[in-house]
Amino acid sequence: PSKKAQTDPENVVRKMRILAAEDNKTNRLVFEKLIKSLNVELQFAENGRQALDAWREFRPDLVFMDISMPEMDGKEATLRIRREEAEYHLPRTPVCALTAHALQGDEDEILSSGLDHYLTKPLKKDQIFDQVRKALPQGVEPVFEGDPAASAVQNSLLATTEPTVILPEHRHQAAE
Repeated sequence: PSKKAQTDPENVVRKMRILAAEDNKTNRLVFEKLIKSLNVELQFAENGRQALDAWREFRPDLVFMDISMPEMDGKEATLRIRREEAEYHLPRTPVCALTAHALQGDEDEILSSGLDHYLTKPLKKDQIFDQVRKALPQGVEPVFEGDPAASAVQNSLLATTEPTVILPEHRHQAAE
């Protein structure tokens, strides 16, 4: 890459940003342990209000949102995120529900709040990684160590000299 490309702020490669909203300290520790092998920037929020504030400041590429939290639940926090995305014409942030609720009909209710995916606790590493892969923006540092497919795509972007912003398909949808 040219010297300009290396110093141009638009070409600075960053880590993928993940926000995890979870009120339970043990669950936060478990989540952190599940993704510790990933090269990501992880931030936690302990309730929906903190999650909304963190989304505004941190601008995550992916949010894992507990549904039952104090002050503001995950559904309300996600509805507010969707409202702000629409109002300010921001790309849609993938939000994945993390919940112990596994009753018939819960999934429809949760997804109708603007959440994109639904995972039940106890969390499984492969399900978390699958959500990370789906939300993986191009132009970030490789997230999965030893994942040749992901590294090849990401490295090809690093080799370009012109500023390029490529967003995943689902992030182009305008929230209505």
